Amino acid sequence: MIHTDRPKVTLERTFHASIEEVWELWTTKESLAAWWAPEGWSIAVRKVDLRPGGEFVFETTATDPEQIEFNARSGMPQTHVHRIVYTRVEPPRLLAYQDMIDFVDGVPAYGVDNVIEFEEIDAGVRMVLTFGPMHSDEWSRLAVLGWESQLRQLDALIASRR
Repeated sequence: MIHTDRPKVTLERTFHASIEEVWELWTTKESLAAWWAPEGWSIAVRKVDLRPGGEFVFETTATDPEQIEFNARSGMPQTHVHRIVYTRVEPPRLLAYQDMIDFVDGVPAYGVDNVIEFEEIDAGVRMVLTFGPMHSDEWSRLAVLGWESQLRQLDALIASRR
């Protein structure tokens, strides 16, 4: 069930790196393990099969006391296996996938469509991330906060490589 009654969200960033480096950070097991989980979570990447129909499978575990408390209050597990199914892979310019949301207590599983576009610019790489809404405005807000956290970590990882 896709929630089309809510607007999509678009986040943009400029990364001071080559398009090849940014692509690698979004598409390899080792790189994704370094930044993908939001702050307050740990991640174990199980699989990255980068092709249409291929999967990115990873396990996240809440590590921050506030996140652990939120999960307990919400009836969510502290550790969860996530599955992303790639729908388009066009190196090094575009990734599209469906993120399977099956961890919210009382909410039937559904998919959220995500598209990430990369464009070389003078300052580095412009990234545009567009993703579909969650099942409620509050969960859409939480998704934005999660992505903001992850993108900060990605930016810090890029900066640490300089």
